[in-house]
Amino acid sequence: MNYPAHSFLKLIKISHHSFATLYQNKNTGEKSLHSAVSLKSDSIFGTFEATDILTTPNKYTLQVNENTHIILSPDVLQYVNHSCNPNIFFDTTTFELIAIRDIAKGDEFTFFYPATEWNMESPFSCFCGENHCLHRIQGASFLSPETMTRYRFTDFISQKLNISHLQIV
Repeated sequence: MNYPAHSFLKLIKISHHSFATLYQNKNTGEKSLHSAVSLKSDSIFGTFEATDILTTPNKYTLQVNENTHIILSPDVLQYVNHSCNPNIFFDTTTFELIAIRDIAKGDEFTFFYPATEWNMESPFSCFCGENHCLHRIQGASFLSPETMTRYRFTDFISQKLNISHLQIV
């Protein structure tokens, strides 16, 4: 998601990491993770691991398989917010972070939550404002076949959907 320069006036820098900077919106209190470098589409720019493994989902987990949900490390990754037009992908097979389109320095990192979640523990209304906004984010099991063609999914979710990897068109 690109933000106009004036929108950074509302953001307070919380911490800096090798590939990203964590900001907090001083009006809403919401946190967001922004790229510290420019990235090319399809580039692998980081890795992640599990700090904890749960058998049920919560709003901070990524689903790895039917009964495995992980808490991410580094923990700053919990601030990668949802978008219906994401720019990164969490590959839960290789545990790599992948840019799925070009990302400019300063862009907020976003991912499509249903790409990693079959049935979300905490569904929510989406206000991302993208052209294809789904408005209600509940998990991959709730997606229409048309919607599925726009996104890349983890191997586990792809198997559940019975499709091969798809990329945003």
